[in-house]
Amino acid sequence: MPSLSTHVLDTALGRPAAGVRVELTHGGEPVASAETDADGRARLADDLAAGTYRLAFAPPSPFFTRVELEIVLTDGHYHVPLLISPYGCASYRGS
Repeated sequence: MPSLSTHVLDTALGRPAAGVRVELTHGGEPVASAETDADGRARLADDLAAGTYRLAFAPPSPFFTRVELEIVLTDGHYHVPLLISPYGCASYRGS
C-alpha cells in the first residue's frame, strides 16, 4: 500500500518552509491534511489505496497562492518535495 510525505523548501530564503498547509484528495474527497513542521516536512498518509491523488500546497509566496499536483500512487513510499520562491516553483519525486 502506498504512503506519502512531502517537504517544502523556500529557495528564496534558502531554508525549509514551516507552517505550509498541505492537502491530499482522492476522487475529490479529502484524504489527509497537514502543516509542514519546522524542517518543512509533513507525513500525510500511510496505507493509501493505489490511484490518482491531488496534492495541494498553500506556499509562502506572494505569487503562487496554491500549487496543486496530480500524482499516481501504486505501491511503496512516495516523497514529493516542493521548491518554492516568489518567482518559480518545482517538484519532483524524492526518495
